[in-house]
Amino acid sequence: MIITALIPAHNEAANVGLSIGSLHGQTRPPDRIIVISDNSTDSTVEVARGAGADVMESVGNTARKAGALNQALAGLELSSHDFVLVMDADTQLSPTFIERALVDFRDSTVGAVGAVFDGVQPQGYLQYMQRLEWARYAESIDRTRRTFVLSGTAALIRWQAIGDVHQIFGRYYEERSITEDMRMTMDLKIAGWRLTSPVDCQATTEMMPTVLWLFRQRRRWYLGALQNVTAYGLTSVSMPYWRQQMMLSISVALMTLFLVLTALSVALGWFVLNPFWMAIGVVFAVERVVTIWSAGWRARLTAALVLPELVFALILQSAFVAAFHQHLTRQTGSWHHLEGVSHVRN
Repeated sequence: MIITALIPAHNEAANVGLSIGSLHGQTRPPDRIIVISDNSTDSTVEVARGAGADVMESVGNTARKAGALNQALAGLELSSHDFVLVMDADTQLSPTFIERALVDFRDSTVGAVGAVFDGVQPQGYLQYMQRLEWARYAESIDRTRRTFVLSGTAALIRWQAIGDVHQIFGRYYEERSITEDMRMTMDLKIAGWRLTSPVDCQATTEMMPTVLWLFRQRRRWYLGALQNVTAYGLTSVSMPYWRQQMMLSISVALMTLFLVLTALSVALGWFVLNPFWMAIGVVFAVERVVTIWSAGWRARLTAALVLPELVFALILQSAFVAAFHQHLTRQTGSWHHLEGVSHVRN
């Protein structure tokens, strides 16, 4: 069994050494680490080689991460019992990530094991909200045992499963998708593979430092999801993703209606505290606290206040509306890369 780690990197000199170091520190290290420098103009190549990784430089790639990965995958010669670890250059893995992932691969139906991600030590309100959001995502995965998206931060994938995707679709990663991790998730499911994301397979990655960067990131995520489900149409695999988009649309509509009616009632002097709706609010607050309980007292207090997370939700919903508009007007979207920020593990 051979494990090959692929790290696509565009101007990641500040972070790629830490990512490589987290691979060297694995209880079961990969047999080979390849950094794919994709049109880098900084010292990514030199830093990667200095950290002990092999370096491949993409040639003529205009398809971002997916294109860089496809060039690397095309050059690998592996067998069906080997694995590929795809990992972001701004991410660090917990020391037992690979060892724990291999436990799930004892089940021959599992084609890939994805990371459950957390952020670096948050700086300020915005990053703390992202940490709470990701903590809830981890709680949901642990509770439901379902992998909705094979996280782009890190995923260990059977070479056989990747080969099946190539055989069915004629390519590895879909280069037209701006959320290649979600598209690969759906492709693997179409190929008949089961996916897991055990909470012990942890990754630490970057969080957006400003509202503008967060908006751009989430607009890309939402647009990519819309593009992927539209491309797939209505199938047994795509139906859960269609439901997600429908629920997001409904939540945006309801939040807009709530804010408009509240503003009108205040402006017209009709606003009163209704016991029924206050009770509903209490139930909502309790749910928010329970789903974040393991994150500690500070997280529980923040959830109980409701308002901090409500403001954060409005930012995310505005990004969804913008993505929906881009999709309706057939815009392909863009990838805004956060460069030059060093990320340190908690």
